[in-house]
Amino acid sequence: MQYVKNLPGYMVQRYHGWKATAYADNKAWYRRLAEEGQRPRAMIISCCDSRVHVTSIFGADEGEFFIHRNIANLVPPFTQDGDHHGTSAAIEYAVTALKVAHIVVLGHSNCGGIKGCHDMCAGLAPELEEKSSFVGRWMDIMRPGYDRISSLPEQDRTRALEKEAVLVSLENLVTFPFVQSAVEDGSLTLHGLWNDIGDGSLHQYESKSRSFVPV
Repeated sequence: MQYVKNLPGYMVQRYHGWKATAYADNKAWYRRLAEEGQRPRAMIISCCDSRVHVTSIFGADEGEFFIHRNIANLVPPFTQDGDHHGTSAAIEYAVTALKVAHIVVLGHSNCGGIKGCHDMCAGLAPELEEKSSFVGRWMDIMRPGYDRISSLPEQDRTRALEKEAVLVSLENLVTFPFVQSAVEDGSLTLHGLWNDIGDGSLHQYESKSRSFVPV
């Protein structure tokens, strides 16, 4: 594969810096992780957005979180159609093999995927309506969320839709039989979070008030 090239220099330098410092100072910990396998306590479903740094937000160490990232931190509804389902596979592995105790869906401010979903549903992005658009077909998951916020003033819709993405994903999570079973027997809890990138605040969904409140 001649089109595959060596890493850019800055990435090589950063790797050697990490190996000489963080790794060198914690060799025993890394070897233990390698030999004993992972035992994460929580699965985090977050956005691919490079500004969302899950381990930094929670000060997590290696092996603590099982992290799955996709466009707009979405969970599709459960379906068994024999197709390729990366997010569904990650959830299945986390719940049935790793036995995580928590699944956290983490949304964020200024999400490009959510903005695209809003524009598509509002008829402003016809390119996303094309069957050939992977992003558009992925954003179809969010149409129920858009329907719930479409009557809001235009300036409020995108932020509301970012939080709806978290709720739609939580709703879809319990359509997976193994998730529903684990929730019902008390071995798994589900959580919804929204992070404001600009001010660093974190809000969690509170079932009692049906709203996102500061953590």
